Amino acid sequence: MTVNRAALLDDFSIEVTARDGASLTEAAANLPAGTRVNITALGTEDPTARLALAASAHRDGLTPVLHLAARRVASEQELRSELGAIQDQGTSSHVVVVGGDPRKPVGPYDSALSVLRTDLLGEHGVREVGVSGYPEGHPDIDDATLARALTAKVALLEAQGLETTVITQFSFDVDAVLGWVERVRDLGVDSPLRIGVPGPTSVKRLLAFAKRCGVTTGAGVARKYGLSLGNLLVTAGPDAFVDSLGERLEPERHGDVRIHLFAFGGPTSTAAWARDYLAG
Repeated sequence: MTVNRAALLDDFSIEVTARDGASLTEAAANLPAGTRVNITALGTEDPTARLALAASAHRDGLTPVLHLAARRVASEQELRSELGAIQDQGTSSHVVVVGGDPRKPVGPYDSALSVLRTDLLGEHGVREVGVSGYPEGHPDIDDATLARALTAKVALLEAQGLETTVITQFSFDVDAVLGWVERVRDLGVDSPLRIGVPGPTSVKRLLAFAKRCGVTTGAGVARKYGLSLGNLLVTAGPDAFVDSLGERLEPERHGDVRIHLFAFGGPTSTAAWARDYLAG
């Protein structure tokens, strides 16, 4: 039994930045009620703008999912303050905890796991926690360490009575994604998986994000995905990737797998793509 396109995009999520506030409100018309909207934690953005976007998404009938970047948190008090702020505005039910970009932590938390160990999430109304997955590996962390960290996070959150969702870095390679899904299931992780997929945007922009994130863009992978390396200005969507993934996923083997759309081309075009893809 394979997964059809409607099942794969059922309850899909979308990832935006604080700069996407106005366009997210416009995009909401094409997003199903309750859609998870992940709001990244970029060091260049004002945290108050992220809070405001979460509140706005909540008013629009969406489910905001704020990212907490462990290595950017200066103290336990700062962590409590950030969690308290999202709890006060009613947007703390879902969060994502990541290590964050700085190589050297500014405070006591050197990894996502160190934040999870504080037990502060459940105290502030968090019910579901997103953690990171890397189908093509991580440029700075070996695969064995990644596997140990993932299983530790899932076990810790289960012990705390919190749900876990694994959200992956985007990829253009269905083979790499399926291989990673099978390895994760072999580890005993049965949490829902959200596979990162870029929303429609220019090939030039996609390649720039791929380079930054260590995502493979070889000629064979690019051709299968539908990227035209000879025309960087053309817009590329994830149709071929999602078609192939949906055809090859086996629910009894791969478990609960959904799509997580990175809105590199903006929330409006990404939401419209999802609407049109589902419509066939």
